[in-house]
Amino acid sequence: MRTKRFAGLRAAALSLACLGACGMAQAQLVIGQTAGISGSVAASVNETIAGAQLVIDAVNAQGGVYGERIEITRMDDAFDVKRAGANAKVLIEQRQVLAMFMTRGTPHTQAIIPLLDAHGVALIAPSTGAMALHQPVQRHVFNVRSTYQREAEKAVAHLSTVGMNRISVVHVTDSFGADALEGAKKGFAKAGFEPAAVVPADRDKPDYAAIVPKLVAANSQAVLWIGSGTAVVDGVKALRAAGSAAQVVTLSNNASSGFIQQLGDASKGVIVTQVFPSERSVANAMVKEALTMARAKGMNELSPASLEGFASAKVLVEGLRRAGPKPTRAKVVTALESIRGFDVGGGLEVSYSPTDHSGIDFADLSIISDGRFKR
Repeated sequence: MRTKRFAGLRAAALSLACLGACGMAQAQLVIGQTAGISGSVAASVNETIAGAQLVIDAVNAQGGVYGERIEITRMDDAFDVKRAGANAKVLIEQRQVLAMFMTRGTPHTQAIIPLLDAHGVALIAPSTGAMALHQPVQRHVFNVRSTYQREAEKAVAHLSTVGMNRISVVHVTDSFGADALEGAKKGFAKAGFEPAAVVPADRDKPDYAAIVPKLVAANSQAVLWIGSGTAVVDGVKALRAAGSAAQVVTLSNNASSGFIQQLGDASKGVIVTQVFPSERSVANAMVKEALTMARAKGMNELSPASLEGFASAKVLVEGLRRAGPKPTRAKVVTALESIRGFDVGGGLEVSYSPTDHSGIDFADLSIISDGRFKR
């Protein structure tokens, strides 16, 4: 059963959430993370945490980096922008973390950039594909995954190539939604037609009673739903309850096994864009390595979200290694900018420079079938 299949992954993520507060072994390299460990995006956040911890535990078991263990001090912001900013302030100013890691959410990440800049702290692998974090280059932000704009453009291109020309867009009313919408517009421009409807949705309290009738009235063949976690889950269920059979596409921020479970019967046929290779492509070196580590910890399968965490942690560790013994915040930034052609596995290379902090450029599509993502 799916519940059993991912039980190990969920349990590991939940237990890891208290690292730093639970009195585990003393660490030397303290890294900060604020993310929605609870709340609407908890399922995917906890899967990325579990994937990242596979790498960190393996490195620590081998003696750490230059003999110093890596500790991730995590704070739950429940996917609230103000809490994310407050948490980052505590981590950076009070707990004096060496770097920040894997924040979640576009406005949440933007809220902490002034703190990063003021204290010279690197943020590695924010779990968001916001173009605003890529261009112009943010001095202290080092992306790993591809952009939402590329994902949204690819989604529209796919739908148009299979003969759909009545494509509607629902977008959350925050910087994430505005950013991904720009990518969708590029897709529509290349396809040569306008969206059937563009419907805004409040990030915290979407009004499905107003949203869904607009999609139905537009006779939507497909809906690109730009949102996060339960907001998209509830929207898809409301759309189906209204009798619409429109093809639903959403972005990689929802690429978690928890998202599938929350959708339940409504998950069948939903397309989710992906920013890493298939988690079941065991011929891929990164997937094979991650799966071997996961099974050693009792996790039977990976999810796209856990694979993102795994790749992100590999970049974090590489940056710490390049920073040398007894690293400072400034040394970590310089070390990250020195990375060229770093292969996280399977030929996915990360390169940075003072003028480019974009990381990996990869986008693909998957469809949910039998409770799994299939390519």
